[in-house]
Amino acid sequence: MDYLLSMLPPLWQGAQVTLKLFFITLALALPLGLALALARLSRWAALRAAVSGYLWLMRGTPLMLQMLFIYFALPFVPVVGVRLPDFPAAVVAFALNYAAYFAEIFRGGIESVDRGQYEAARVLGLNYRQTMRRVVLPQMARRILPPMSNETITLVKDTSLIYVLALNDLLRAARGIVQRDFTTTPFIVAAAFYLMMTLLLTWGFARLENRYARQDA
Repeated sequence: MDYLLSMLPPLWQGAQVTLKLFFITLALALPLGLALALARLSRWAALRAAVSGYLWLMRGTPLMLQMLFIYFALPFVPVVGVRLPDFPAAVVAFALNYAAYFAEIFRGGIESVDRGQYEAARVLGLNYRQTMRRVVLPQMARRILPPMSNETITLVKDTSLIYVLALNDLLRAARGIVQRDFTTTPFIVAAAFYLMMTLLLTWGFARLENRYARQDA
């Protein structure tokens, strides 16, 4: 028991890095994903094509490769030439990557709203922006909860990829203790941390789904 208690402080410090990356990624990727989804549904073909290309690129290449590119290769790209510190590089990679996945979830949710809703909003005198804000997006939010739940849980697990940038996240902290003490117990404790985080997310999304279900009843 004393050994377990002794490893909790470094693991908690690593968990804080994991949680920080998780929440910053959500704060950036959700609005960017919604903007991309709306652009994907735009009437302008050039904009749709540009967004489709971006989604294809971000969803078609590994997140780890994108993170390594931003950290190591971005400084050598002509015109850009910016070198980001390790944590900001991870944030940029995660936000850009998850925005692409969120964009497709948002797009599917928007397209699932019956076209009659748009016609009814037009009859009521609502413009496109008002229709999206007051009619379409609230209905979309209810329908995307299951895929959003899966994607956010995946995000929790994907945060472990930042070990390649030598960031002291939860998994790296556990690995350091394992290499020091020659025991796998820290990995079990780290797994418990991840399971607790995913459990809280699952519980939160389940409550949201139940809340919407009661409203629709």
